[in-house]
Amino acid sequence: MSSLAILPLYGVGEIEGLFFDHALDPEAVANFPILNYSVREVRRAGELLKGSIPWNSAEEQAEALKTFAIANNWRDSHAYPMRRIRNELGGHLQKVRLRQSGITAARLKRMQSIRRKLGLIPGNLTQLQDLAGCRVIVPTYDDVKKIIDYNINNSSHNWFRDYDYVSNPKSDGYRCFHRVFKFKANTIEEEIYADRRVEIQIRSRLQHSWATAVEAVGLFRGEDIKGGQGNPDWRRLFELMSSEFALAEGCPELANAPSHKDRVSEIKDIDSRIDAANILEHLSQAFEYTEMYSYEKAKYFLIEYDSKASSVKVRPYSDPKGGTESFDNIEADIRQGSSVNAVLVEADKIESLKEAYPNYFGDVQVFKSNLKRITKGRDAKEFKLPPQQVMPPPPKAVPDTAWFRRHRFRKPKGA
Repeated sequence: MSSLAILPLYGVGEIEGLFFDHALDPEAVANFPILNYSVREVRRAGELLKGSIPWNSAEEQAEALKTFAIANNWRDSHAYPMRRIRNELGGHLQKVRLRQSGITAARLKRMQSIRRKLGLIPGNLTQLQDLAGCRVIVPTYDDVKKIIDYNINNSSHNWFRDYDYVSNPKSDGYRCFHRVFKFKANTIEEEIYADRRVEIQIRSRLQHSWATAVEAVGLFRGEDIKGGQGNPDWRRLFELMSSEFALAEGCPELANAPSHKDRVSEIKDIDSRIDAANILEHLSQAFEYTEMYSYEKAKYFLIEYDSKASSVKVRPYSDPKGGTESFDNIEADIRQGSSVNAVLVEADKIESLKEAYPNYFGDVQVFKSNLKRITKGRDAKEFKLPPQQVMPPPPKAVPDTAWFRRHRFRKPKGA
């Protein structure tokens, strides 16, 4: 059985700041990484990352190390804008009365994913829109629309672009609403981060369960299913399930999707062939969670998944610089053949971390439950919270004033 360990690795200092849509104080700004290179150097590093990087001579190795150092520093310099925008999103959830049922989290993009994306697009490293990504997860698609509408009219940052993958799902079945902002500085201290791009993913629980199940299965199988590779049966299963989820939410299905009846028949066939539901059940039971240390002050969590050891470690940090430095060091080990897959996540608590990134913990319960419903001839179920029960206030206590009345006019002894 795999295990989950929490390691005590705190950074120095603590992030102090105002919550939601206010700027952090100057002292807190100083705790975040800044760009130590020119934009020209960043662009050149991005061009080199698009191809294979030679590692033969001492000169080539020195050049490669500098390339990664520049690229990592550019990515890490998005941590402060990411924090500000995520805080603002928390305020927006509260305004639309979703603070209790919705969660926010954020992450810096892994270098493996950065290089893969650079190889697919004509743009440069400075133009990537999701080096810093915030995630908003709410119960239903109606809730998604609420936060989308409120956010566009009330953000203090500069809107850049929207990608509506719910109205127009990707061909592999991915469904989510993406919005990109350019960070707007409110203070002199924040000017060094001006115009950094931060992407927001706004998802329903059903959409989130699909996306993270894809990543979880790919992670445990060692296949890039998210990137369109790996087992064709699993990829087809996720395509079909995406349309079933869209049907449950009243959203457009994939183009050229089979009819509901034909989809269900094919889902049953694939499930029986690859034993999908049982495999997902195994993933859900693969980890033994042990809380070993207190990390109440931590805001950043470095998740390390070791595919060879089948283990997950979570390193908590209270200092963003400490988190980004460790993230960079682990990625250097990955480039040298390490079996560890790592991501640096910002979250309010460990529970939010596991809910926003369940793929690293093997948690695919919502997706698995809906797969079982469909194979038994029932429809997928949109995630809805039961109505909150309002407890009646306790009866107003009537103080007993008898003692006061008895002693109010009594003369003290010796008077």
